[in-house]
Amino acid sequence: MRRLRTQMASFDPAARLLMVNQFGINLGFYMLMPYLADHLSHGLGLAAWTVGLVLGVRNLSQQGMFLIGGTLADRYGCKPMILAGCALRTVAFVLLGVAQSLTALVAASALTGLAGALFNPAVRAYLAAEAGQERRVEAFAVFNVFYQAGILLGPLAGLALLALDFRAVCVVAASVFGLLAILQARSLPARPPADRDARSALSAVLADWRSIAANRPFLLFACAMSGSYVLAFQVYLALPLRARELFGGQTGLVTGAVFATSALAALSGQLKLTAWAKRTLTGPKAIAWGLALMGLAFLPVLPSPGPGAVGTAAAVGALALCAVLLAWGGALLYPFEMDMVMRLSGERLVATYYGAYNTASGIAIAVGNLAVGALFDTGVAWLPWTVLAATGMACAGAVIALERGGALARTGTPAAEEARAA
Repeated sequence: MRRLRTQMASFDPAARLLMVNQFGINLGFYMLMPYLADHLSHGLGLAAWTVGLVLGVRNLSQQGMFLIGGTLADRYGCKPMILAGCALRTVAFVLLGVAQSLTALVAASALTGLAGALFNPAVRAYLAAEAGQERRVEAFAVFNVFYQAGILLGPLAGLALLALDFRAVCVVAASVFGLLAILQARSLPARPPADRDARSALSAVLADWRSIAANRPFLLFACAMSGSYVLAFQVYLALPLRARELFGGQTGLVTGAVFATSALAALSGQLKLTAWAKRTLTGPKAIAWGLALMGLAFLPVLPSPGPGAVGTAAAVGALALCAVLLAWGGALLYPFEMDMVMRLSGERLVATYYGAYNTASGIAIAVGNLAVGALFDTGVAWLPWTVLAATGMACAGAVIALERGGALARTGTPAAEEARAA
């Protein structure tokens, strides 16, 4: 905690505000979203397919609009997009609390996703510019601590509010986003966009998108990293499926414990892992190590647990160890990954690049989850875990190959580059 306070205090007020903003965003989001499906199915009595539709619209609107959100941030400034996203989510969460019809629920879900697409690329681009090239990695490390803290505390706050009712959860979550919008409107400095093209909006945007599509190193890096998002998502898919398989009716309790373990591991390990990696590794190697660790995370759950209390304890321990290793792998690579996107953008159109990168990761998650579900459906117990482990290793190998081939040239961290120059 002392290290976190020291590092956060070393950044300027705008960067600190963005870090606190991300904590608030995740606090409000995870306060509500884990309980939305139950509200729709049991509170409103909707059919399962309509619950899937409402949740799917949110994901589709967010992932599909990331590129648009990033483009708007580069053209009109990051601050307006951050404010618009927070304001939209305030409205959307209020609507989720009062909506009764499917049309209203779908609209609220779409607004929720659109809000994320507006502020996510803008926050990351603003933070990267504010921290500067020398301190981007450190800034994203501290940022991720606040990010994970929101994920950890949000569901707990939502669970407490559910003692009243779901509408109370929506009102409080909406209030969080409303306060964030007011706070940033008053305190976040406006930064005029540096990359706005003098041409018409449409022709300038199309030119920007063509330049990204022609950036081969960026596209290769995004492909190599796609597996990391599939692996990280297994806290929500593969591990709960394993818990259901082993513990039946106690799945919710076990899954909640695994989820909390993952968030605590990321919180406790982020700054230490980043400091170690900055001292000893280049950026691409830190990313590759993180990917490899995420792949190795699935090996503890590969063996079938034995019978009895010992077997049950071993199964719980394997799930917890998998969650911890996944969190540490993600914490190790995340700051260097965000820095790499900035470097591969050539330090321009940064929000658009982050938007494109998030869109690619969203597509990877959707396709990857279909594949993982199909692997579970085969009934071959060892197959999903083996394929997931191999995915991490393959992605790590791809990043190393890109570095050796020169696609990620001049992407070592400043500390590592200075050490080699000396």
